[in-house]
Order: sequence, then structure tokens, then C-alpha cells
Amino acid sequence: MRILVAEDERDLNQLLKRRLKEAGYSVDTCFDGEEVEDYLLGAEYDVVVLDIMMPKKSGLQVLQELRRQGNTVPVLLLTARDSIEDRVAGLDAGADDYLIKPFAFEELLARLRVLLRKPQGEKTSVLQVGELELRQDTRQVFRAGEEVRLSSKEFSLLRYMMQNAGIVLSRDKLEQHVWDYDFSGGSNVIDVYIRYLRKKLDEGRPVKYIHTVRGHGYVLREERA
Repeated sequence: MRILVAEDERDLNQLLKRRLKEAGYSVDTCFDGEEVEDYLLGAEYDVVVLDIMMPKKSGLQVLQELRRQGNTVPVLLLTARDSIEDRVAGLDAGADDYLIKPFAFEELLARLRVLLRKPQGEKTSVLQVGELELRQDTRQVFRAGEEVRLSSKEFSLLRYMMQNAGIVLSRDKLEQHVWDYDFSGGSNVIDVYIRYLRKKLDEGRPVKYIHTVRGHGYVLREERA
């Protein structure tokens, strides 16, 4: 999953980037409101962590413009201002959640997990497709009750595919959501990680989950070979 962090305090910006990457997310960062708009024009994000008080354009101005454009990306506002009026202003502008500084990183992660759930609204942090189960909170994957050990990138790729089960995802789409702007591995890296997932999840089993749709990309669905 790909996150944009917009925070003008550089130490906090870099700390959030490092901690979120350690938690398995792809992260891009920027430092002012105009940069936020440029990043959102250039890539698709699964959630935006947006500081309210930023130079050039405030977080609220950016958020209001996003919503006017019909962009529904989930937005978590960060602010040092904790009055009821400030919180109401942020939510009225279209924010999905609101976190007051200083905050515990574990709380930020918990709030992001909620925002990253499918729009239909998952009631738990567990994704289930057939006998395949992914637990977002503990970052564990099971097939038929047996744990499958995945690397951080394999986990992120599988999570995105499970959240879009049955939908054909192009290589570009997968790259957009699982890698960040620092990525320079080329499009074939998607194929490499798909092979890793197939080997760990499907090899030697009559029911397969990872499928190639020639000329279009990949899809996760339960299907007997």
C-alpha cells in the first residue's frame, strides 16, 4: 500500500517515512501544500497523511481542493491544534480522520489500518479469499491454516491483490500501489514478486490463487488448475 506523507517539520517527516517503511508501506514524502498537489497528480495513493499547517498551501486548502475535484483518497489530518472547532473544520473539509500532535506511532498505524480497509467497510483487520487468510495487524498470512512466510514486499503485494480480489490489475497499477518514487527496479520486478508469491502460495496445490491475464496483468481469485 502506498502512502503520501505531507509534513513540513523535516525531522518528523523523515521519522514517519522511516517508521512507515519499516511497517511495510511504500512511502513518498513532501513538505508543502503545492508539492502535495503535484504528487497526487503524478501517482495514485491509498491514503494521505496531511499536516494542516504547511507553507504555500495549508492542509485544509489542499483537502478542500481535492474534494472539489472528486478525489476520494482517504486523508488523515495531523495538527498541533486540538480545539473542537479545529477538528470540526478538518472533518467538514473532507478529512476521514484526525490525529493531534504529539501522537504515538502505534496509534497512527492503527488509524491507517482502518483507512486502508476497502470502501465497503471491513469489520476486522483480516482479509479472506477462500482458504487464503491475511492478518493485517500481525502481518501474517495463512493458507488452509498453515502459515506462509512472506517478505515485506510480498506481503504488501498480496494484501493489495486480496483487497482487489477478482479484479485484473496491470503491472503499472501494482507498481503504483506497492512501490514508491524511490523504486527503480523496472517493470519486470512485478513479475519476479508474482513468481515468489506463486511459489509460496500455489506451488503443488490443485487450487491456485495468483493468475496471469495475458496482455493485461494479474488477478487474485480462487480457481482449480
